[in-house]
Amino acid sequence: MPTFTTTWFSKKTESAWENIVPMVKPRRILEVGSFEGASATYFIRRYGGVHALELHCVDSWEGGAEHALIDMTAVEQLFDANLAEAMAASPNAVHFVKHKGRSDQKLAQLIARGRANYFDLAYIDGSHQAPDVLFDALAAFRLVRPGGLLIFDDYLWTGASQSEGQAIDLLSCPKPAIDAFTNLYRQKINLIPAPLFQLFVAKTSD
Repeated sequence: MPTFTTTWFSKKTESAWENIVPMVKPRRILEVGSFEGASATYFIRRYGGVHALELHCVDSWEGGAEHALIDMTAVEQLFDANLAEAMAASPNAVHFVKHKGRSDQKLAQLIARGRANYFDLAYIDGSHQAPDVLFDALAAFRLVRPGGLLIFDDYLWTGASQSEGQAIDLLSCPKPAIDAFTNLYRQKINLIPAPLFQLFVAKTSD
């Protein structure tokens, strides 16, 4: 079984995904922000038994300010081990591509290589900084096909500042960027009702 040091995915995300992700029957999946591989191994476990998969994971494994006390080298090693184990157990083939580096560079490379309108699903869970999230949203929209799904994690995340009684820095939160994206692209997307710790967006047109 894959090994994880956190349980956020299994406790919160998985149940919501079971009701929404099957809408697109994903075969080609893009993930921005992979950490230990909980969501990536979910895709393999859940859909690798149904059909072959193509899975692209983008992460620098450098972490953000919230990971200052975490050994990100160990996190990447755990990701590698978890993905290897999940792929070995998959009944169908998994074409896996690990894109190690900044998401702005790696997503731009995918677009330049002709992957626009290519993916069935993009999961955005990388940087929490609003400018980074906005770039990831815009690039992922180009990479996902019409009829595909974009999932934004940590929609209401405000970091540690709120618990410490400090003012919330909106530029360090995903929500302003996600709201800007959904407002500007409102004629090309539909929002899917779901718990607000994540935001689910269906792309209707390019």
